[in-house]
Amino acid sequence: MIFPEFVYRFMFSALSEAERALQENEVPIGAVIVYNNAIIGRGYNQVEKLKDATAHAEMIAITAACAHLSNKFLEECDLYVTVEPCVMCTGAIIQTKIKNVYFGAFEPKFGACGSLYNIIQNENNNHKPNVFSGIYAEESKTLLEEFFRTKRVLRDKTIN
Repeated sequence: MIFPEFVYRFMFSALSEAERALQENEVPIGAVIVYNNAIIGRGYNQVEKLKDATAHAEMIAITAACAHLSNKFLEECDLYVTVEPCVMCTGAIIQTKIKNVYFGAFEPKFGACGSLYNIIQNENNNHKPNVFSGIYAEESKTLLEEFFRTKRVLRDKTIN
C-alpha cells in the first residue's frame, strides 16, 4: 500500500527515535505522536535506562503528547511506531483515543494490533483506532535484528 508523503516523513521520525534507542543499548523501537501535522510527543524504549518495564516508546510518546495538549485524550492525534504495539501500549492507545496508528514491523511474539492479538480492533472496545501497517517495515525489522544479533554474539562470548 502506498501512503501519502507525510506518513513516511513521520514514520522516519519514529525510526530516528528507534536508532536513538539502539545507540543506548535499548530494544530499538521509536514512536512519535502527531497533532495538526506537527510532532507533539516523541519516545524511544527506555526500559533498561529507567529500570521501568512500562517505559516503552509508545508510552513515553503518549505521556509527552498528553502533557503537550494538557489533556488525557489524544482524539485528533496519530501515533507512528516502528513496531506493532504490545498489549500494554495498545491499552494506552485505546484509553487515550488515538485516531490513527501507523506501524512498521509486525511483532509475532507480543503484538496486539493484528499479529498475536488484535485487541486494538476488538468489537467490545469503546474506541477503535484506524490501524495501518508495513510503513518502513524492513527498516524497523532490520534495527531489531541488528540489536538481537549483537546481544546473541555478546552472550555467546561470555558463555565460551
